[in-house]
Amino acid sequence: MKRMYFTHPVFPTPNIGKTADFYVQKLGFDAVEYLNAKEPHICLYKDDVEIILTDSKGQKVIPNHELYGYGYDIYIIVNNQEELQEEFDSKGLKVVKRLSVTDYDNKELVLEDIDGRWLGFGIKLFNFDT
Repeated sequence: MKRMYFTHPVFPTPNIGKTADFYVQKLGFDAVEYLNAKEPHICLYKDDVEIILTDSKGQKVIPNHELYGYGYDIYIIVNNQEELQEEFDSKGLKVVKRLSVTDYDNKELVLEDIDGRWLGFGIKLFNFDT
């Protein structure tokens, strides 16, 4: 049986080091650099999440919400969003959508990264009464 396991989004960025520093310093990711590889990149790791940063060759990042009017650039399933929101607030990060329940029954909050990408942190709320 074929099965898919994980996804690792690739984020092109105009300043790979600056973006990596944001994720390490502000969000607690670990970074592994492959800057001397044929295709230079940095892998960011936290828990079961991996984000791959590549060089955009000077091109500006255009996040999904700017291109299409809505949408996140990554959606990370998390628990305990209250603590996460407090952590973001204490670090002075830009929370663009405060913790709430969406009209599609997800409890989520949304953070903007250093490149303007929207990072969704949420979980599906299951209603077992219906």
